[in-house]
Amino acid sequence: MPRIFNFSAGPAVLPDSVLETIRDELLDYRGSGMSIIEMSHRGKIFDEVYKESLALFRRVANIPERFDILYMTGGASTQFALLPINLARPGQSAGYVNTGVWSEKAIEQAELAGIKVHDAGSSKDKNHSYIPALKLAPGLDYLHITSNNTIYGTQFRELPDPGETKLAIDMSSDFLSRPIDWKHIGVAYAGLQKNAGPSGLTVVVIDREYYARESEKTPTMFRYSTFAKNDSMYNTPPTFQIYAFGLVLKWIESDGGLVGVEKHNAVKAQHIYDAIDAFPQFYLGHAEKNSRSLMNVTWNFANKDLEADFLKGAVERKMDGLKGHRSVGGMRASIYNAMSEAGCKALADYMRDFAQSRS
Repeated sequence: MPRIFNFSAGPAVLPDSVLETIRDELLDYRGSGMSIIEMSHRGKIFDEVYKESLALFRRVANIPERFDILYMTGGASTQFALLPINLARPGQSAGYVNTGVWSEKAIEQAELAGIKVHDAGSSKDKNHSYIPALKLAPGLDYLHITSNNTIYGTQFRELPDPGETKLAIDMSSDFLSRPIDWKHIGVAYAGLQKNAGPSGLTVVVIDREYYARESEKTPTMFRYSTFAKNDSMYNTPPTFQIYAFGLVLKWIESDGGLVGVEKHNAVKAQHIYDAIDAFPQFYLGHAEKNSRSLMNVTWNFANKDLEADFLKGAVERKMDGLKGHRSVGGMRASIYNAMSEAGCKALADYMRDFAQSRS
């Protein structure tokens, strides 16, 4: 069966070439007589896979040497708890910018950990349709932001200056979609299932200075330093996901690196935004124009009764995953790195045809 255009918010589309390599190597990994998912994480073969992925990641993302790269599990939701447990200091406070559901979940976990949370900005007043201005305070242990908001379709187009502190960033939905300026970053984390691999692997990039904040009372597996000291292998890591991540990194590097990926993503998104803007009385874009995401395009219909017909027609045109999140409604096109320009153009053409046929 031909592959469809998959606009799912995650797990999401992967490059065809990566899937083909996985298919070809799955039964017998490079003459080993074993699948990559069968072999020991402490064996020589997987050790090479692991080290290659680390080197590729550091090179592709231009990660400075002051950072460690940790391979973890549990997604961003686990990091919401681990960050305040490990990075917040007694008597201090941490800043959080509230740009939607995932930011709110991060704030909730910080409060459960007993952290004093400073409100560093919020877009809740307009149903998270924009990126708010920062409200900083002195002495913050870190400033947490969600760089891209999958549900609402907003994005920090540039990483903000956190002042006296450093950024802690949930990059899960725009990870490796553009060059990263590490100047103001203390820690960045991301689940890979949107832009960089299959679900199950969480990457954490952390400044080594933060290990000094950890408490000996924190359980061993909840400390970042545990993963750093043991090459992310204190316990069995998600070996298949690390292997697949390495393949995606090779694909990104061969496709112009993050500079090339960002240009490609901008062109893709513009096709869909142009279709929305061409019919402003028909399609109601959720995000304000200066906050629009290049990863998740969200819109509603002026006539909500048309949603079911639109989705039905999309399936007929071999497009799936377009139904919006229940908190926003409408439609959402997730156009992560591996989504082709052809897919975005096909969606934009359908949107124009649909609007014209119903007007």
